[in-house]
Amino acid sequence: MPMPLLSDWLTVFIVGLVVVVTPGANFTMTMRNSLVHSRQAGLYTAFGVGIGSIIHVTYCLVGIGAIISQSILLFNALKWLGAAYLIYIGIKSLRAKKLTNVENLPIARNISNRSAIRVGFLTSLLNPKATLLFLAVFTQLIQPNSPLTAQIIYGLTVIALEVIWYSLVALFISQRNIKRLLTSFLHWIERVMGAVLILLGLRLAFAKETE
Repeated sequence: MPMPLLSDWLTVFIVGLVVVVTPGANFTMTMRNSLVHSRQAGLYTAFGVGIGSIIHVTYCLVGIGAIISQSILLFNALKWLGAAYLIYIGIKSLRAKKLTNVENLPIARNISNRSAIRVGFLTSLLNPKATLLFLAVFTQLIQPNSPLTAQIIYGLTVIALEVIWYSLVALFISQRNIKRLLTSFLHWIERVMGAVLILLGLRLAFAKETE
């Protein structure tokens, strides 16, 4: 890889890593599904987040991201859809009931792989901030004469960082000893995460186009 492209890739890697590890809706949703359902649910949620990011990267590479960022109507449509979805999941979490046996957790409260992927996908997709993030990074690094291969590598780098990080979160938080430790107050943790999701949804709903 030529030095200019390597330098740009390192920039994408560092910025992407900082943004990905910063707690947000994707992190909260992955953590919630890993705790409330199972390790597998958490991993598939992380996979769904990655799929959603593929859509965001595609938007940016073909120029749709620029259109969305400049269109108040499209931005607000995505903003309100994303906010409504996060608030909906948050309200469901607030209704969590106390569990008495951690051994029954993966069976009694598990969700299908498809549902977990859908949750991660929608959480990532219905967040216009993600589009603006990719757009902000790419417009600084990608020029009209930038090789298509380099653009794809930049996008795949951020997607890989997301999937790897959230998978690690799922693997850690879903360990049996951790679940056993958290069993007695798992319903409170879920309620707290539900409140966080609602706050994230409200923050997204009132976000300004220029943020």
